[in-house]
Amino acid sequence: MQSYGGSIWTEYDELPIHEGLGLRHSWGLLDSNLGSLTFLSPLDLVAASAGVTEGETIPLNISLGLIDPPMFGRVGWKHTVEAADRNTFEDVLDRYNPQSSSQWDGFRHVRAREAGFFGGITEFAEGDLESLSIEHLARRGIAGRGVLLDVAGWLESRGTPLDPLSGDLVEASTLELVAEAQGVSLQQGDILCIRLGWVGAYRLLSVEQRASPEVSGRFTGLRSNEDTVRFLWNNRIAAVCTDNPAVESAPGNLEDGSLHRRLIPMLGMVFGELLDLDPLARRCASIGRYDFLFVAVPLPIPGGLSSPANAMAIL
Repeated sequence: MQSYGGSIWTEYDELPIHEGLGLRHSWGLLDSNLGSLTFLSPLDLVAASAGVTEGETIPLNISLGLIDPPMFGRVGWKHTVEAADRNTFEDVLDRYNPQSSSQWDGFRHVRAREAGFFGGITEFAEGDLESLSIEHLARRGIAGRGVLLDVAGWLESRGTPLDPLSGDLVEASTLELVAEAQGVSLQQGDILCIRLGWVGAYRLLSVEQRASPEVSGRFTGLRSNEDTVRFLWNNRIAAVCTDNPAVESAPGNLEDGSLHRRLIPMLGMVFGELLDLDPLARRCASIGRYDFLFVAVPLPIPGGLSSPANAMAIL
């Protein structure tokens, strides 16, 4: 792995700046195919597994059929059942987009214009199914200490409820306040789950409302400024997951730029989107504890750029 002489412990404000984009990057510091999962060590996983006390499993995936019609102009998938023989039947999925439901963004998903993908790869050689493939995350698995920051629940308890469909910007300072209120101390290698209430709000929409372009064009999320990026990097977050469609907000703030671009191609941050965090939030509140064992196994797609989340919390 190439290195400019720094380490994964380099603070965000000490990272090098890409001259063309003016954005800080971690190229050469993290494993080029695992990105921020480099922060999560075997010892971190051992410590996280020791925290399982309730013996409960809480899946974090919405139904594949919930988001209908698909967002962002994506083509809908089709599920059919075929008879292999007289007594055997099989599923067939046509035009299935892994990003149409609870999902992981891989490093082939977003390019930082002329700077390229994570690590500065500007294009992939013909037949290259290895470089930055989501399959690397599948081979590794995503397992470690999960931490829930229930932003929506905290704001509601203060009498200032969050509107998940409004396009509001959630500041890094808000995340810090929620962590403090919940008694959570972030640690190296944490898988950070941020509940904004979007999935619950979407479930309440009518069929007509779900078909509106506003669903894809406006939703509350993390602010895309350097404060958010600094918060995630300096806390050595292994993956950031939300229950909204893009982690960041839409339409966002033009001056802030794109959180996808800042975090995926520049810093190699692993993104989870559209997770169902409502049942987890209710259970965490009932036991007064917001950390858990997080386990997910992405789909091993050679050359893939995304995957179904296949995620679960274990308490």
